[in-house]
Amino acid sequence: MAELTRLQPSRIWTYFAQICQIPHPSKHEQALSEWIIQLAKAHRCEILQDQKGNLLIRKKPTQGCEAAPVTILQAHLDMVCQANKSTLHEFATDPIQPYIDGDWVKAKGTTLGADNGIGLASCLAILTDPSIKHGPLEILLTVDEEAGMGGAFALQPGWLTGRYLINTDAEQDDEIFVGCAGGLEARLEHTLSYDQLPQGYQSYQIKISGLKGGHSGLDIHRNRANAIKLLARTLIRIQQKLDFRLVHISGGNLRNAIPREAEATIAIPLTEHNLLMTLCTKELSAMRQEHQLTEPNFEFITESSKESPSKAFDQKTSQSVLRLLQLNPHGVRRMSPVMPDVVETSSNLGIVKQEGNVLVAINFVRSLTDEGRADLRTCFSTLADSIPSKAIFSGDYSGWSPAPDSVITQIATEAYTTLFKQQPKQTVIHAGLECGLFKKHYPQLDMVSIGPTIENAHSPDERVSINSVQRYWQLLTQMLYQITQY
Repeated sequence: MAELTRLQPSRIWTYFAQICQIPHPSKHEQALSEWIIQLAKAHRCEILQDQKGNLLIRKKPTQGCEAAPVTILQAHLDMVCQANKSTLHEFATDPIQPYIDGDWVKAKGTTLGADNGIGLASCLAILTDPSIKHGPLEILLTVDEEAGMGGAFALQPGWLTGRYLINTDAEQDDEIFVGCAGGLEARLEHTLSYDQLPQGYQSYQIKISGLKGGHSGLDIHRNRANAIKLLARTLIRIQQKLDFRLVHISGGNLRNAIPREAEATIAIPLTEHNLLMTLCTKELSAMRQEHQLTEPNFEFITESSKESPSKAFDQKTSQSVLRLLQLNPHGVRRMSPVMPDVVETSSNLGIVKQEGNVLVAINFVRSLTDEGRADLRTCFSTLADSIPSKAIFSGDYSGWSPAPDSVITQIATEAYTTLFKQQPKQTVIHAGLECGLFKKHYPQLDMVSIGPTIENAHSPDERVSINSVQRYWQLLTQMLYQITQY
């Protein structure tokens, strides 16, 4: 931690190091909230907290800036929790272990939490730094962003008074985000039926691991493999040559992360061992060739199970489960015809699991348009009808429509140009920033999103550029100063 605090700007890195010490998975942000409340009290700020757990901290303006419009700085408190298979880490109790690697800060075997920990740390730095010139500030810190934007959904009218909102959850330091995708969770449930296994059957585990994974919005166009989809395809191909019995299947653990791991247990007659090994070797060779450039650490393992299950899915259930996963929409659905090189609509098959006698597959849909989400909703309903399964939809929210000529966008652009002598790129992000939900109760808000360069968010390969944090800090503080001049 001492290594981080020597970085510049020191106030941001010091707070980020402290944030890493306090476990803060989604829905478990209380300890972090309490620490922030004590920090705000020590600096004599007004503090509000709603029933959901969202925090609103009000800081008085710098002397001479009382007439400036109220500005809202916004970040979320929670982080995505992903660990490498070889890493023993309990996110509810263990601190994150950051370290420096050249220009990057990474974590040992887990997600780093720079998303949105650096943004949060910058808000706290502004809160406690008397040298920063700014008008009246409201610092809005939301809960449960990564697990469904629960905090933003629960935000009530009449709480915020700001005219401008600066969201700190962007992940590219040379871009200013002026819009974002909306989202929808699609949950498919299929009832499982079982048969007793005959005598003479042996069970095997087939595992896929070592994939890059990544953010289901920001990385969905990078052609990274989805472990669940690869496993389903592999099992269907094996089933064409070998009549196995499916005992169990699971993969992924977050709807908004591309799955890095998946596994299944199958049962076959003892006499078919050699055939299974031959088929798996063939599939391994095909997958390596297909993903040799995008998934260098890919692993595919077939091994006999230590346990001998007494039952397995019946033949119809096995076929239905694999069909449901194979036909499940995953990846880019449509590129934006309006914004060059921007994904308009996508779907991420993030989780497959068994809950009792029900198989659950969870997708997260993103789209810049309401029609894009509606289209995929129809696809999931149609798929569910054909299996048959039950389709359950939740958390549907619209995106944040771009307003490239807004005042805060002009301020951000002018500040960036003043500092770095070049124009920033204005774009929209294929991810669900909370800005879209804020518009429901606060339609007057003029918003923009900025942040440092963060790569591979939502995976243990997450890293944040040290130099970009410095540039982000310069931009943020310059924007606050320029707002006092409007």
